[in-house]
Amino acid sequence: MDGYKEMYYRLFGKITDIIKELQSVQQETEEIFLSQETEKREGTCLAKKRSK
Repeated sequence: MDGYKEMYYRLFGKITDIIKELQSVQQETEEIFLSQETEKREGTCLAKKRSK
């Protein structure tokens, strides 16, 4: 009957690893998005300055 503990801990550990990986990927993609938004804003500001 103790086999369930091994299965539970293995499953819990794997799920924890996957959650950490998903959080890491989410953070990476958020940083990419924010950097693109910053580039867009900077490009818009430069375009306005050039047109003046």
